[in-house]
Amino acid sequence: MIHVCSLARLDETVERTGARHIVSLLNAGTPMRLPAGFDSAGHLFLAMNDIIAPTPGMTPPGVHHVETYLEYIADWNRTGPLVVHCFAGISRSTAAAYIAAATLEPNRDEEELAQTLRKLAPSATPNLRLVTIADDILGRGGRMVRAIEAIGRGEDAFEGTPFELVLKAG
Repeated sequence: MIHVCSLARLDETVERTGARHIVSLLNAGTPMRLPAGFDSAGHLFLAMNDIIAPTPGMTPPGVHHVETYLEYIADWNRTGPLVVHCFAGISRSTAAAYIAAATLEPNRDEEELAQTLRKLAPSATPNLRLVTIADDILGRGGRMVRAIEAIGRGEDAFEGTPFELVLKAG
């Protein structure tokens, strides 16, 4: 089970789910703290801005971010939930959930997965740069990118509603 939320909802999501694994996709220097009692060994922090093209003074999502994330996902034993979050719970975290599901369920249809994401999170606008990099690394031949482009931009929101993405296998 993958839970997606904003930074503001991190504590309540971890408390509600009992998650022992957290992935934070935030701008470098964003103030955050892990939930009380959380073992930092289960935390992955990926510093990047929510951009899709290089912008002066900002850190775009890069291959090293996605490779590090994929290694973390591969090491996740799936005996408990994973929480992925970004600042608003709309772009970087929804891309991360999509990437994790595509990685852990290599035979899952990319379009079905993207449509499921849209149903669960009407505001989801997965960061296309993250998805493009993952599509290339995972050898999906552009199918992940096309599926995310097909669902388009999500509804306008300042903060996404937390949701859970159920993994079909494992």
